[in-house]
Amino acid sequence: MSRLGLIALAVLIPISAHAAAFKAPVEELMAATASNWKEMKEDTETAPDYIDYFNEDFLKRIYSKDLVAKYREAAKYPAYDDGGSPFGYDPIVSGQDGCSLKDLTITEGTPKDGTDDVTVTFDNTHCFPERDPSQAKTTLVFKVIEEDGRPVIDEMVREGEDESTLKEELGELARYGAEAAAGGQ
Repeated sequence: MSRLGLIALAVLIPISAHAAAFKAPVEELMAATASNWKEMKEDTETAPDYIDYFNEDFLKRIYSKDLVAKYREAAKYPAYDDGGSPFGYDPIVSGQDGCSLKDLTITEGTPKDGTDDVTVTFDNTHCFPERDPSQAKTTLVFKVIEEDGRPVIDEMVREGEDESTLKEELGELARYGAEAAAGGQ
């Protein structure tokens, strides 16, 4: 191999490894999502255990400190009386009803200055006969940052009409919860 080839290889391998590292927390989260929405082929098939996207293990490993703080604040006000999540729906698939994830793709951008956008697309409405085909794909953009030497999810943007973000929603849930607790609602 030529000297130039070795130099190019030495430069590209760390970039490729770094990109894969940025993609890793998103891949782990989407694997949990796919498992949670797994289609059961037989009535006798045992459903996999539900994986909470904000379980303690995930909070320690795959999310940024800022996102974890916002989640913990919102979690003080669970959506239901029996406790649990501040969300009244699945925040990744944006619904309570859906199908197994179909056509799941996870694409990393180009890491720059310790950040990267990882884009996820999937179709979780393919089992609904009345669905609008133009809205078949869901697109999420995860903002992944490097924190304490590892990649973590700092934000999730739901592409579409409102371009809503996970942090904005967590902030609203915390604010509404605090107002309700104070007797404002």
